[in-house]
Amino acid sequence: MADRYLSFTGTTPGRFLTRRLGLPQPAPLKRWSAERPALRGDRLLLTAGKSELDLAALGLDLTALGFDLTASSAQAASSEQPAAVVLDATGVRDVETLAEVHAALHPVVRSVAESGRIVVLGTPLDPADHHQAAAQQALEGFSRSLGKEIGRGRTVNLVRLTDAPAAESTLRFLLSPKSAYVSGQVIEVGAHDGITEPADPDRPLTGRTALVTGAARGIGEAVAETLARDGARVVVLDVPQAEQDARRVAERLDGTALALDITAPDAGERIAAALPDGLDVLVHNAGITRDRRLANMPAERWSSVLDVNLASVLRTTDALLASRTLRRGGRIVATASIAGLAGNAGQTNYAASKAGVVGLVRSLAPRALAEHGVTVNAVAPGFIETRMTAAVPLFIREAGRRMNSLAQGGLPVDVAETIAWLADPGSGAVNGQVVRVCGQSLLGA
Repeated sequence: MADRYLSFTGTTPGRFLTRRLGLPQPAPLKRWSAERPALRGDRLLLTAGKSELDLAALGLDLTALGFDLTASSAQAASSEQPAAVVLDATGVRDVETLAEVHAALHPVVRSVAESGRIVVLGTPLDPADHHQAAAQQALEGFSRSLGKEIGRGRTVNLVRLTDAPAAESTLRFLLSPKSAYVSGQVIEVGAHDGITEPADPDRPLTGRTALVTGAARGIGEAVAETLARDGARVVVLDVPQAEQDARRVAERLDGTALALDITAPDAGERIAAALPDGLDVLVHNAGITRDRRLANMPAERWSSVLDVNLASVLRTTDALLASRTLRRGGRIVATASIAGLAGNAGQTNYAASKAGVVGLVRSLAPRALAEHGVTVNAVAPGFIETRMTAAVPLFIREAGRRMNSLAQGGLPVDVAETIAWLADPGSGAVNGQVVRVCGQSLLGA
């Protein structure tokens, strides 16, 4: 369903009226397209404190993205409408150097282009230095707050890293139109060990096989399309009732369809049998809702949601890891929800299932990487424009759209682009993360 309010605010009368009434003024987001694959405009690298990064290594990432690492701070501040700003705040270790964060961004923040990007680079909190930990944690509050006030479709994210080259795929994503609906996030990037750099950054999944559950329509279909765009051979899995739609999607993407009830006890074994050559990317997208307040919720509504959204994820993941169907260097990406992080009235079953996915990711990620060479992450969508949200009553739907920093709903492709980044062979240093795709929803952290 079209967002008529967003269209109205793009007109002269709409801008005038919404300003006078103090209403949200969302800006149309500039998403990725083949014609516009990158942000257009200057790219600035600023520094707060004495950097703890190997800037020569970081330069391998940022120069490829158009950053001029030789520009002075004065030249950076004079740039007109930069499309992207990276602030290296890895050297912020105390309250005094936090002042340099303000000094670096204050002169440029107003001039960042519409739908521009600000990425703050920090480091993990040092448990042996509470001054450093306090200063680095302060960057989180700073980044989230700046994301909520910057407006005009611009996003702000914080990346904590210890190894500059390991962040290349993450920086490419956050500094591109692909991250249009990701803001206010804190992403931790580990060591570079074991990362496989794709031969073609534009098609990083070439030669890899990806399976997407619930892929016959909606977000799952968008995920399958995006992974296929990036070179993957896609297996489109959905329930037998949706087999015709699944085949349609698979044929369009030159992939294969697999009709299977993911809640079947032997679903994992059947997937393994269908993929004798192995699997590189497993996307757990299938999910259902059966909303009702707990006092009015029959046991069947509870158990069906938990079985599809959580139990099936656990069973199939265990089976595919145990059978070694998931190859080393593989990726598991599960779909959580901001409902699982913040809760939602009438969705105790759904929120429990999605919070369970978060627990799965946090527990399994380190073991799966150590034992199988596989990373485990999750995306947590907010209000995404789908057939399901189109059926939500008008006022609730409008509240869902506006209650985020970008003041609009996301699209299925926003979730798909985030999953594609996590599935990238170059994203091996991103593990155990739960990334919200919600336009920085005002609900939850």
